Amino acid sequence: MFTAAAESFLKQAREIPEEELGRFVSRVAALLQGRDVGPEAVDCLQRLHLVVAATKYPRTLDGKFVELLQTVLCLPKCPEQVQVLCAAILREMSPCNELILSCDEVQDTKLLSLISSILLAQGDKKAEVSAVGQRIVKLLEGRLPEGQSSRHLLPVLSNVISLSPVSLTEEQTNVVSKKMVDWLRYASIQQGVPQPSGGFFSNPRARQPGPVTEVDGAIATDFFTVLSLGQHYTEDQWLNMQAFSMLRKWLLCYGGEGMSTPNSGALKKADGELQKACLIEAVTILDIICKQDSSYVYRTLSSLKILHDRISGDVAYARALLPIAQFFLNHSEMAAVDSDAIYKHLFTEIPAQLFHNPSLAFEFIQFCKDNSQLFTDTSSIFRQSFPNLFKLLAWNSPSLISEFVDLLPFLLDAGTAIEIFHLLLDLPCLTAALDIQLRSTSLPASEKASCDPAVKPATCLEAFRHPLYKSMFQYLLRVEASPEDSPERLIPLRQLLGSLASSPRVVQCADTVPVLLELFFSVVTEFADKLLINQLVLLVLQRSDQLYETPAFKDDVYRVLSSQLLTLCKLHPALIVELSKELLEFLGSVGNIRNKEALYTHMVWAIGEYMSVSYDKRCTVEQINRFFEALEAMLFEITQLRPLASIPNYAPRVITVLMTTLTKLASRSQDLIPRVSLFLSKMRMFVQSPAVTSVYCEEDREEILIRATELMNLLKMPSVAQFVFTPPADVASTQFQRDTNESLPFALRIVSRLLEGGAGFMPG
Repeated sequence: MFTAAAESFLKQAREIPEEELGRFVSRVAALLQGRDVGPEAVDCLQRLHLVVAATKYPRTLDGKFVELLQTVLCLPKCPEQVQVLCAAILREMSPCNELILSCDEVQDTKLLSLISSILLAQGDKKAEVSAVGQRIVKLLEGRLPEGQSSRHLLPVLSNVISLSPVSLTEEQTNVVSKKMVDWLRYASIQQGVPQPSGGFFSNPRARQPGPVTEVDGAIATDFFTVLSLGQHYTEDQWLNMQAFSMLRKWLLCYGGEGMSTPNSGALKKADGELQKACLIEAVTILDIICKQDSSYVYRTLSSLKILHDRISGDVAYARALLPIAQFFLNHSEMAAVDSDAIYKHLFTEIPAQLFHNPSLAFEFIQFCKDNSQLFTDTSSIFRQSFPNLFKLLAWNSPSLISEFVDLLPFLLDAGTAIEIFHLLLDLPCLTAALDIQLRSTSLPASEKASCDPAVKPATCLEAFRHPLYKSMFQYLLRVEASPEDSPERLIPLRQLLGSLASSPRVVQCADTVPVLLELFFSVVTEFADKLLINQLVLLVLQRSDQLYETPAFKDDVYRVLSSQLLTLCKLHPALIVELSKELLEFLGSVGNIRNKEALYTHMVWAIGEYMSVSYDKRCTVEQINRFFEALEAMLFEITQLRPLASIPNYAPRVITVLMTTLTKLASRSQDLIPRVSLFLSKMRMFVQSPAVTSVYCEEDREEILIRATELMNLLKMPSVAQFVFTPPADVASTQFQRDTNESLPFALRIVSRLLEGGAGFMPG
């Protein structure tokens, strides 16, 4: 975010009229053509650069002025600051038709670096990339003029190979590779000589250079590396560091060699971070080398195994474990090396200890995402460690949700689906538990004393150490899959952690769950067998009221579960018969209508749709009758009118779906038709009662009455009713029978209207 003053300044630069800009350019041109290009010219060039850079639309400058900028840039005695600003303006003008610059004859390496940056910004319309690459290599392979440095050329070369690796020939890449080997291996181990200030008291002989040191303070005795430290650096030492920084890119394009590993702990924190970064880079480079030449794999594997054993116990080096694991993933199979111990340590220890490190969490999930197929093909540890991976998501939800959406399908199989389903529903609870765990570890030792089991904990922090809750926390914070444990044990913990429901981190995590649940069902339904579908249906019914106590979260999750219940029933209609005992128990509770209205309604609809011999030959009249009696009792319970009864408050859809399902069941067991007809005939009395009219609007009452009328008319012709509710297979899929918005096929409306034309019957 810019300050108000900066924002105002940028706005002026963006909105300057072309006429005013032209006058300003003329002023700048006059200054550049003067005898002395001084501070005023520098200030004006800075302002002009801001004007051309402040907008994404290209500014049009006079062609002669563009030529002047190029001329000034190449003047032998032009101040460096002016050269840099001229180059910056010309880059912002790219692609530029008035460009006359060429790098062919330039000997000054600083100037060549500036000119090359302009040429590379042109988009390679005239093969500029190749021309720059050729010139850079020619200067590198020859002897530079006195006072010139290769340091200014390597960044340009790095840009060239990024834009067009094929711009260098094999002979040229061999030349540069040999140069890089020399820079990396033979740099001086003596510090550079500082430039004399020229003051009265300067004494060059008193400033003799000493040796460079390692990051732990020891004197470097073998060779200079990017980790060597000194007050001043020589030319070849700078080239050593530059070569190392571009080595990975070079190897990925052309192949090569390089190796660098740290030895001791650094004395300064900044040096320690540099040490770790270089270690990661070195291991990555070794991986590239071994991909290009497998003869290095065996010796490198043993070295990296020793390195892993040395640093795996230090969480400060956790980030370096990722490229090590990547190396073993890429090469251990070829070398017939068992690397499960390395993967197990990575997945078991790192997420559990460092879930709160956002950058590491992102790198870890990205590593898993990039190697997900390889892991699922070669190691079971990846899928078994999903509870730990979910910790990274629970703590860093906004930044990781996109990556986790790509990762989740690889964690799911028949063995993990049920446990992951529970964990998704408990994800906000996991976030709260991680918060408690993190706070608990920072408590002083005096406050970590064991709790009295007889005293109920007053806070979540006390509960974390209390015997009553300890096993619950341990299960929720487990590091590996534990399918034999029952998630029902977490009910008291969900209630306890409800006090953290308003925590921003918990709320952010809760917002991701519906998305992940939708993804979960879309993946699982691709491979789920009948047994798994049956388990999921029962869990949907069970867990719908066992959720973390956050209203918005419960509503969103409940909506997903309700919609997915129908999907599962459609995939395996026979579950109605196979789970008849459990479903009858669920449907026989008025509390489920009140607390799980959408789920209850969907389940009732599914029974009316699929409780038929058309879907399962095991469906019997006795089973149909049992479901009929259970649903009849529920409909009677919610529509009966007692003088002292509470005013009914159930949605009209619950009543209409119950009526429809009872009618469907009666059409398949026709002895039940008189009972349904009698019930439906009393619906006019129900909708006209004062208790109902005080609660339901006229539209709702009319919806109930119309549905009752339609069903009554249809049951007057049982054979037609059976055709409408249970059509033959060759008819069920036609447009006449499709209806995605209501629980009755369109045919019901047609038949009802035909009957009404003759009989005009209304219930009541």
